[in-house]
Amino acid sequence: MNNSDALFDSDLPQLKLLSRGKVRDIYEIDADHLLIVTTDRLSAFDVVLPQPIPGKGEVLTRVANFWFDRTKHLLPNHIADIALEEVIPDAAQRKQLGDRAIVVRRLKPLPVEAIVRGYLIGSGWKDYQKTGAVCGIKLPAGLQQADQLPEVIYTPSTKADVGDHDENISFEETVKLLGQELAEKVRDFSIKVYSEAAAFALKKGIIIADTKFEFGLNDEGELFLIDEALTPDSSRFWPAAEYRPGISPPSYDKQFVRDYLETLDWNKQAPGPEMPPEIVQKTADKYREAERVLTGH
Repeated sequence: MNNSDALFDSDLPQLKLLSRGKVRDIYEIDADHLLIVTTDRLSAFDVVLPQPIPGKGEVLTRVANFWFDRTKHLLPNHIADIALEEVIPDAAQRKQLGDRAIVVRRLKPLPVEAIVRGYLIGSGWKDYQKTGAVCGIKLPAGLQQADQLPEVIYTPSTKADVGDHDENISFEETVKLLGQELAEKVRDFSIKVYSEAAAFALKKGIIIADTKFEFGLNDEGELFLIDEALTPDSSRFWPAAEYRPGISPPSYDKQFVRDYLETLDWNKQAPGPEMPPEIVQKTADKYREAERVLTGH
C-alpha cells in the first residue's frame, strides 16, 4: 500500500460538508442523518500531521463498527440502517471512500470526552509522578509506569476545537455541564463499555490501556455512543505478550508516532513535521495488525 492509496481530504460535492475534524469529514445527508468519512489523516498532540497514513481510515472504521456491534446490548450507537449505496450512488466515489464511510443518525453531541483509564500511562503517568493522583483521583503510592490501576478510573475532559488542546475536568464539572443524572450515566456507561471491551481484547492478546468515548442525545434525550469506539486512534492498544510495567510498552496505535515526534525539536504547534516514509509505513502496518489480531480479519 502506498501514499497514492491514502485519502487526506474527502470530496463529495453533492453533499454539504459540515465540518472537517482532525480525522473525520462530516457531511449532511438530511435532517436526521449524516455521512462520516474517516480519512487517513493522523493527529498527534492535537495537531494534524501533513502526511496521511494509507488505509488508516478504513481500519478505524472497521474496528469502530466491530465494537459498535459488540456493545449495542449495553447502549445504542449512532450507526443508521441505511446502505452507503443509497447515499453515494456513484460507484467511483464509493471506491475512493473504500471502507471509510458510514451513515449515522444525527444526534446532539455532548460537550465532554469520556476518558477511561485501566493503566497508568501517558498524561496520567506524568500527573501521578507530580501529584500522586490522576486528574485529582488519588492513587496508591509506588506505582510504576504502565502499571494496571487497582480499579478502572474515569477522567473526563472538555472537547477542544481543531488546533486546541483538550482539558481535563473533574466529574463535578461534568455535572455542571450535563446535569447529575446524565453525567452519571455517561460515566457508568463509559466504564462498563471499556471494561467489557478490555476483557474481550485481552483474550485476543491486546491490552486496551485506556480509551476515549463520545456520546450524543436524540430529541427524546436518549443516550447514544457516537464518533468512534475503541480504535487505535481513541485508545492505547498494547500487545499483551510484550507488556511489562516500568516502561512505555510497545503499542499498536499512534503512540509509535508520538514517541517518534518526542525525539524531534518540535514545539507541538501546527504545522506538524514531515515524517520519514518508514515511520508512515510502520504506522500503517501497526494499525492493520491491530485490526487483524482483534477481529481476525
